[in-house]
Amino acid sequence: MYIREWGGKAKLTDRKIKERIHPLQSKLDQRGPCTPEMAALLTCWATSSVDSPSCAQTVQALTECMRKAPKSSKHTNTINYHLARLGKFL
Repeated sequence: MYIREWGGKAKLTDRKIKERIHPLQSKLDQRGPCTPEMAALLTCWATSSVDSPSCAQTVQALTECMRKAPKSSKHTNTINYHLARLGKFL
């Protein structure tokens, strides 16, 4: 399964195991619950000034969404850390 090379490093040669090991998708791909409201607010600010009274309704909608948004747990998965740490052996 492991073959020693001249540098002394071990390399994984079993292709089946190598194909099964892959990092999870990054957390940046996940969208928040208030993404449409935030996009609407940024669009409103881009078309008019930040202090414009016409954007008050979108500000209120974003505020209400942020209040009602579910609180996420702080469980962090460590699979990406371990794959990055052990990736030099693959």
